Amino acid sequence: MESSLEREFEYYLANKTKLVNKYNGKFIVIKDCAVIGEYDDQGTAVSETLKDHELGTFLVQKIGPGDETHTQTFHSRVAFSG
Repeated sequence: MESSLEREFEYYLANKTKLVNKYNGKFIVIKDCAVIGEYDDQGTAVSETLKDHELGTFLVQKIGPGDETHTQTFHSRVAFSG
């Protein structure tokens, strides 16, 4: 069974060109196949999103051209202090 984070990563890959054009150099938060936030760093992206969304229900992805930003790392629901 495909996890929701895999679905979010597939959304990122399918829309990468459009996302790079709009968010290059930023960290975006994807949930339910939509961008719900944009941030300058990963820590802020996670801590701000946790205010309204449960850990493990959203994907934080750095946006940039090329394959170096393709990080398919899924984290379990553990405490985050950031």
